[in-house]
Amino acid sequence: MALSSVTKTSWKLQDMVAHSSKVSSLVLGKSSSRLLATGGEDCRVNIWAVNKPNCIMSLTGHTSPVVCVQFSSSEEQVVAGSESGSLRVWDLEAAKILRTLMGHKANICSLDFHPFGEYLASGSVDTNIKLWDVRRKGCVFRYKGHTQAVRCLAFSPDGKWLASASDDATIKLWDLTAGKMITEFTEHTSAVTVVQFHPNEYLLASGSADRTVKLWDLEKFKMVGSSEGERGPCVLFSPDGSCLYSGSEDNLQVYGWEPDRCFDVVHVGWGKVADFAVCNSQMVGVSCGQMNVSLYIVDLNRVKKSGSLIQGLSQDDKPLAVPTSKGATLRRNYERPTTSCSRQKMKQNSDADRRSPEGERRSPSSEDEHDDKESSAEITNPDDYKEIFQPHNAILRTPPKRNETFPAPVEDGECLFIHSKAPNVSSTPVLRVEPTVVASIPSHPMSVVTASLALPSRRIVTTSKPKSSPAVIPSTRNEPVGLNVDFDLHFWIIGKTSVTADEEALAQIRKGHETMCVMLTSRYKNLDTVRAVWAAGDIKTSLDSAVSMNDLSIVVDILNIVNLKPSLWKLDTCTTILPQIEELLQSKYESYVQTGYLSLKLILKRFWPLISDTLTAPPSVGVDITREERHQKCKACYKQLKNLSNVVKNRADQVGRHGSMFKELQLLMAPLD
Repeated sequence: MALSSVTKTSWKLQDMVAHSSKVSSLVLGKSSSRLLATGGEDCRVNIWAVNKPNCIMSLTGHTSPVVCVQFSSSEEQVVAGSESGSLRVWDLEAAKILRTLMGHKANICSLDFHPFGEYLASGSVDTNIKLWDVRRKGCVFRYKGHTQAVRCLAFSPDGKWLASASDDATIKLWDLTAGKMITEFTEHTSAVTVVQFHPNEYLLASGSADRTVKLWDLEKFKMVGSSEGERGPCVLFSPDGSCLYSGSEDNLQVYGWEPDRCFDVVHVGWGKVADFAVCNSQMVGVSCGQMNVSLYIVDLNRVKKSGSLIQGLSQDDKPLAVPTSKGATLRRNYERPTTSCSRQKMKQNSDADRRSPEGERRSPSSEDEHDDKESSAEITNPDDYKEIFQPHNAILRTPPKRNETFPAPVEDGECLFIHSKAPNVSSTPVLRVEPTVVASIPSHPMSVVTASLALPSRRIVTTSKPKSSPAVIPSTRNEPVGLNVDFDLHFWIIGKTSVTADEEALAQIRKGHETMCVMLTSRYKNLDTVRAVWAAGDIKTSLDSAVSMNDLSIVVDILNIVNLKPSLWKLDTCTTILPQIEELLQSKYESYVQTGYLSLKLILKRFWPLISDTLTAPPSVGVDITREERHQKCKACYKQLKNLSNVVKNRADQVGRHGSMFKELQLLMAPLD
């Protein structure tokens, strides 16, 4: 392969189809940055080697969608939490299920392994945090304090503290030895989605949906930095702790603190990044969409991590000092005990917790043993599995040599020379692949392939089971409705062009063309009518007109706008929209259900306190027409919400993302009873 000199700061490494249904969670192994775990609505956990096209192993056992995954610090174990609230831990080196842990009442939102010892923490939509002893298959302790879902958990590097971030806009710091909360940070104004401890100093970083990244001093328990970022960023300290990386929509920001400043902003194009890790002066970032997972590389040698400012000002006219490095810190460093001592101490603490009235112990049952037998680790790529996970406990099992970095792609306009005798060239950009490959494409002699590889790839069929029509039509589809995509319309081989299916495919596309044009024309006219009323400033009337058209698509279009600006909602708006929400929640279209869910969630959070207070307030003395009108509106809203609670309750048992949405609505509507 001929490669030009590398001049790019960031590039896409590979795309792949990770699951047979939507990818719901993913995580990179932080020790090596070379392992990736993905969880999907197909109830599986797939393990991948970065820059390898095929899944190494597929872990089964969960009976509901996997919504959270996490590697242990040694990357020898992986834990996955499901929508049902159960946890399963697999031993990757032994390729078998290790433990099944039960106890949460709702889906798992966050997981983290303790840096020493066989312990892990889990956070859930049920607002509880649980500390588990993996060896003894029991819950060591339960931490209560959050009022909404716990979105992120992180153990401190010394293993003494646990930080938790929640939708209630708070960050809590827990002392594992004492089993109680140390402090609480409340400066965020919206849900906190991520927390990250500094690798050396007593410092904590957090990212929130309020579009800020904040830093907290863990000695004085106060905020020492705040930077404007993107909604729900992903944060990670550099390995030496000199700067903080924040991944947002398509960009990577590099922040310093005390004073606050941004050293660099790099456009990466990864969309909403879900996780990233650093190794060999490169950052690996991963994002997902539907069934696809994309990996990106950022060359950190080309990223500014100190010095000149991109934004922000220092507090005086003096030049900025280079951030302090390890050994010369401004605050206290973590004291890391040896592994053997820390394991013994954790064991003593867990035994004490088990004897305490608040501790829990769940002995193994026959049902758990049955669950363990049902779980399995299917090795789909034996060669990669042996290379990465064998022999057991090898010192350099996963981390590559220091000089092994991910190569940058060739510059635009150049060609990749691929020899047919060497198909497994590691630097070839990887096309979309299925997680399990049981059939291969017949090899064809190829000499030259152009560098533009962003073409729809040939799909490999891995099962012979017939596809059943889905109960819900997804909002984003890889295949146009009514088009048989088994035909390869974009499969080029130099000297041979396959066009035999073009005419048949075009005929299928034309079948519903005229009907679609009529429908879109009608929809455009209706939206234009609503827009004219909206422009007059009467939002209530514009919503009434949209409802009167008896076209749910118009209502969905309007709600998608109104949901973006909660201040537009009034009590009058709720009385008009709530009956429509009932239809949306029962629709077969995923986008309609999603819009109805967002609208109902917004109404419950903003108006339920007003409705409840108004209906429970004692009668007023005299005549108060405004109060009477408000009381009637609240009464009507309450009646409609009661009807909706039955719909939500009936659909909360569904699996997949819909089930998760309806479970959340069910929790929010609990006060109605």
